[in-house]
Amino acid sequence: MREDKKILGMSWPLVFVIMAIIILAIYMEVLPLGLIGAFLFLLVFGELLNFIGNNLPIVNTYLGGGAIVTIFGGATLVHFGILNETMVNLSDAFMKSGEGRMGFLDFYIAALITGSILGMNRKLLIKAAVRYLPAILGGVIVALGLVSLIAPVFGFTPGEAMSYIGIPIMGGGMGAGAVPISEVFSKALGIPAEQILGRLVPAVALGNAMAIVAGGLLNRLGKVRPELTGNGQLMMSDDAEMKAEEKVLNLDVKDYATGITIATAFFTIGAIIAKLIASLGLDLHLYAWMIISVSLVKALDILPEKYTDACAGWYNFVAKNFTSLLLLGIGISYTSLADIIDSFSIQYVVLVAVVIFGAVLGSGFVGKLVGFYPIEAAITAGLCMANMGGTGDVAVLNAADRMVLMPFAQISSRLGGAFIILLASIIVPIFFG
Repeated sequence: MREDKKILGMSWPLVFVIMAIIILAIYMEVLPLGLIGAFLFLLVFGELLNFIGNNLPIVNTYLGGGAIVTIFGGATLVHFGILNETMVNLSDAFMKSGEGRMGFLDFYIAALITGSILGMNRKLLIKAAVRYLPAILGGVIVALGLVSLIAPVFGFTPGEAMSYIGIPIMGGGMGAGAVPISEVFSKALGIPAEQILGRLVPAVALGNAMAIVAGGLLNRLGKVRPELTGNGQLMMSDDAEMKAEEKVLNLDVKDYATGITIATAFFTIGAIIAKLIASLGLDLHLYAWMIISVSLVKALDILPEKYTDACAGWYNFVAKNFTSLLLLGIGISYTSLADIIDSFSIQYVVLVAVVIFGAVLGSGFVGKLVGFYPIEAAITAGLCMANMGGTGDVAVLNAADRMVLMPFAQISSRLGGAFIILLASIIVPIFFG
């Protein structure tokens, strides 16, 4: 059997035996709670759903393949009560952070940010960072402009469409986007934040779903129009030093421990800086400070190559083996099928699609002007602004088959999301004051 037809490197009979063990343990209510039970269930069934999605005609070509099936498969299991409350709570505890506790999502993102940045071409990182903000601005301006222009055709005012559809979609997800945006709206309008949040959530959820699908479509477009894509390389350049490095890593088992340690240390550095800066009145997510600190270390060439290689190797291991696990957790713990269904009207869906299209068009066009490949710019500066933060970044990049672009995706989700919150505080009083 070919390796790509296996799950976790195992033969199908062994996979079925392990699945039967998991199902029996759930039925008998003896599946271990905590790390072991969550890891086993999410890993095995996440890989199964990913395999199904990657082998379904049309879905694997146009709709994001395994990423879309794994996420919405998880959401469907919750929506129809196929997963009991114990299993949902198990996934929530494993995936989510709260009350000073970080979940698996944070562990995963720490590995990806640290390894992907430290594993980048140093010259590429320095050159690309300067040009990235204009690409983000291009996506935001075109997305909000288009949805405002088209809104009256579908019975919405330009202000309503921009504030309740465009801004929350482009705002960086839920915790770092819709929730603080609802507080901004509440303060400006004198309406309870919970009431406003109820109007923002469907846009965020549906926009995230469409962004994942769009990631798969852009990947398909790149195969049809290869001149539009760098196949994971962001910058267009004839300079050999500006190309993404395809380095063969020869790692020892101990190097993975080094990678884990450095990745989690950088995560902790981000938390320290976020706490210190918050005391000065600037409240940015710790991911943003983590990105900045890792980028500075890479740009200044502080860490020896053996350590950067260890981090890159750990990142590759995590991305290859734990992505499906994470996507199933996202589907169970972060994706509400009910919210998406409730918001489903033709007018609403069209306006959400307009925002996604505007984000792709604006970031792709401006990205090309500043020297990026249009498809890579559209995915990172466009779709990763329009998805649900870190969870959405993983799903979109996986659907687009461009996980190597995670550092730029996180810049969009964190720093770009902070920009949208600032923009909301300016726009809402203008339209509703």
